Amino acid sequence: MRSSPFTAVYDACVLYPAPLRDFLMWLGLSGRFRARWSAQIHDEWKRNLLKNRPDLTVGQLDRTSELMDRAIPGALVTGHESLIDSLVLPDTDDRHVLAAAIRCHASVIVTFNERDFPADVLESFGIEAQHPDLFVENLFDLDQAAVVAAAQRQRQQLKSPPIDVDRYLDILLRQGLTQTVKGLAGFRGVL
Repeated sequence: MRSSPFTAVYDACVLYPAPLRDFLMWLGLSGRFRARWSAQIHDEWKRNLLKNRPDLTVGQLDRTSELMDRAIPGALVTGHESLIDSLVLPDTDDRHVLAAAIRCHASVIVTFNERDFPADVLESFGIEAQHPDLFVENLFDLDQAAVVAAAQRQRQQLKSPPIDVDRYLDILLRQGLTQTVKGLAGFRGVL
C-alpha cells in the first residue's frame, strides 16, 4: 500500500450511512491519503444511528468501529481533547472534530456540514471542509485507479444480495455523490 502525508478527518455525518462509510473506508485503504477519526466521532455516528435504527445494537456498531480502527492502523486520533475548549465554531458540538483535525495535521475535514466549519476559521489551521462528493472528485482527479479500485472492492463485498453496477451507482448517488457517480459511470465495465 502506498502512503501519503495528506490527511483527511471523516466527520460523524459521513460515517453514519453504511454505504458511504464503507466506500470511504475502501478509499482510506488506498494509501492515497491518511483517513482519520476520533473516539468522539465514532461515538457521535453510533449514537445517532442507534437513535434512528432500533434494529441495530451497541455491540454491532462497536464491532464496526473496532474493525475500522484495525483496518487503518493509526486512524484513531487521540490527544486532541485539550484543544476543544479553545476553538470557536457555529456549533460547539463540532469543536472535537476540528480539534482532531488540528492534532493529526489534517488538510481536510470530510463532512456534509460544511457551513458548520467556516472557511475563515479553518484556513488559519490550514484545513478545509469538503463535501464527500468533492473530496472523492478531487481524489478521482489525483488517482482514478484508486477510486475505481475502491468502488470495485466495495461492490465485490456486497454479496447478500449481490448488487449490479447500476444499483451500486444508484446507492452512491443516494449518498450525495453525484460527481463521483458521473466519474465512475465511465468505468461500468470494470466495476
